[in-house]
Amino acid sequence: MPGKILIVDDEVHIRMLLEQTLEELEEEHGVTILSASNGEEGLSLIRGENPDVVFLDIMMPKLNGYEVCQRVKEDGDTQACRIVLLTAKGQEVDRKQGLEMGATMYMTKPFDPDEVLKVARDLLGLTA
Repeated sequence: MPGKILIVDDEVHIRMLLEQTLEELEEEHGVTILSASNGEEGLSLIRGENPDVVFLDIMMPKLNGYEVCQRVKEDGDTQACRIVLLTAKGQEVDRKQGLEMGATMYMTKPFDPDEVLKVARDLLGLTA
């Protein structure tokens, strides 16, 4: 069964780059790619669409990525969702906080599109 990936980032060019990076999975495996421009919208989509993987920025309006991650992991209906925090916050304290909030992985910007694609494939159990 294909899967769903949600991209949550307030920077439109980052969302577009991630969508372009992941569209290969859409074309080859039928993966659905969704996107949201802030934490509140992202949380709503997580609850409504139940994506398998979320690429989530930390510094966003309305709800930050830590808050979204914590709410997702505290909700029995959404806690299975795998969250990859993808952020410019590269300090160890930030990474530690993200993992403590329940993130599956922590990646920093600027990111390598090939690495993002590999992470998405691995988390969805897809082969290249």
